[in-house]
Amino acid sequence: MRAIASFAVLVFHVATETGAALEEGFTGALLARGDVAVPIFFALSGLLLYRPFAASLLHGHPAVRTRSYLWKRAVRILPAYWLVVVTAMLLWSRDHLSDGWTWFKLLTLSQNYDTTPWWFGLGPKGLAQMWSLSVEAAFYIVLPLLAVGLTAFARRGGESVPARARRLLIGLGALGALSFAWTLATYYPEYRPYLNSWPPRSAIFFAAGMALAVVLAWARADLDENSPARRFEHAVAASPGSWWLVAALTYALAASPVTGTRFLGIDGVWSGLFELTLYTVVAVCLLIPAVFPPEGDSLVSRLLGNRVMAYLGRISYGVFLWQFVAIYLWYGFTAQRPFTGGFLANLAPITALTLAMAALTYRFVERPLRRLNRVVS
Repeated sequence: MRAIASFAVLVFHVATETGAALEEGFTGALLARGDVAVPIFFALSGLLLYRPFAASLLHGHPAVRTRSYLWKRAVRILPAYWLVVVTAMLLWSRDHLSDGWTWFKLLTLSQNYDTTPWWFGLGPKGLAQMWSLSVEAAFYIVLPLLAVGLTAFARRGGESVPARARRLLIGLGALGALSFAWTLATYYPEYRPYLNSWPPRSAIFFAAGMALAVVLAWARADLDENSPARRFEHAVAASPGSWWLVAALTYALAASPVTGTRFLGIDGVWSGLFELTLYTVVAVCLLIPAVFPPEGDSLVSRLLGNRVMAYLGRISYGVFLWQFVAIYLWYGFTAQRPFTGGFLANLAPITALTLAMAALTYRFVERPLRRLNRVVS
């Protein structure tokens, strides 16, 4: 799923740079909503990172050690990210190399909170996609505190697994509702577009993934085959394609004007609320069959668990990090202007260049540091 999300983001950015996502018609509209991959990433983080916290509460797994968790997150994301930041700054932002404040913001992933930056858009050239990594980092830091609060709330419901799981889901529903309140606050009393890249706007995506982690832990901890979690698991395993069909249809609806004008920001508060809702449905429905796959050699396991997809998943972080560098290097090499060029003709070489840089980063940065993590932990 990480591979699918990272390449969806790449396709979205190439479609934007070539202008294909700006063209009239259904294909252009579909390409323009490729940013739905970001909520998929956020939901994945909520699922994978909250899963041990949920398992600890619902079936007695060892408690998560916060220091170890934070150290692993930092080692996982920062070194490779720093490498890309230095590369992009040296290539396209030499006028700001002596600006210590810029370096501090970029290296600490706090660039989202500068409301009057010197750069245009979401970040310096080559780093625009890092706004979402800034949101991810905020979630990493806040998650242990969220887990403490959710655990305390769930324990007030009693000792039984179903009671605790239900209270966790209620708490996560409240967390998800924060996104809708934040969207309203973004527009009133006046529109403040920078608030769209602050973490509360994306809380619903993380909460959705965390809710899947709760249901998964509930299904594993509850021996009653008639419990809601076990029935849900069996229903998903019986028809995983139905969830992917719902995701596809919802994505098509999100590509309509209901989510606003393409690339001109969210037109109004209702478009923003529709986007939150539809993107959450897409992310959750894509993930559910992977969380509760059918047993044995199923289509889900063959599609998502084969060796090619497993490798692409391992290097997917590098694909996310390097894609804008690859796009601008290729456009500079071919002397193309922004919003020009064939979509497929540019997608192929940009993908190859991105894959090469991602593979090298995984081989020489990410994999050695993962070994260090195992030694430290």
